[in-house]
Amino acid sequence: MSRATWLILALAVLAGAAGGWLQHAARERRGPDLAGRPAPSLSLPDLDGRTHTLAEYAGRRVLVNLWASWCGPCRREMPALAAAQARFGGGHPVVLGIAMDSPDNVRDYLQAHPVNYPVLLGRLDPPDTARQLGDAAGVLPYSVLLGADGTVLASHAGVLDAATLEDWLGGNPW
Repeated sequence: MSRATWLILALAVLAGAAGGWLQHAARERRGPDLAGRPAPSLSLPDLDGRTHTLAEYAGRRVLVNLWASWCGPCRREMPALAAAQARFGGGHPVVLGIAMDSPDNVRDYLQAHPVNYPVLLGRLDPPDTARQLGDAAGVLPYSVLLGADGTVLASHAGVLDAATLEDWLGGNPW
């Protein structure tokens, strides 16, 4: 083989290795795909210090929404979540907010902008609540849909649009 052929072969091998590494790195940033698996067993406090678990919501579909008071997209999404809770909740918790923020910031924000769904305080130290729910990149808002049996049905990084909210909470039987 000529020198040019060896060079082309070496470049092809390097390109393949680099592509594989980039694909692996992207998968690691996205975090594990939890769809079809049981939700992690989380025990988180509310603003009054009482501990709650995801298991408390067994028997109903739950949209878990991770947010923070400093997150502009989170703040813009919250009225739509409150409207979905009012429309689909029927007295049962359907939307569950998990604040990835300090208790004081959450308390201040909710005092000025109350919501009609429960809010818990996420764990900020490793392994943080966002990572446990599949948000390895730490993107907020981040939402996870749990089935009535506690299985993760779907997840979404970023603001949920009206069609997705309707699909997740109203129409799609999954």
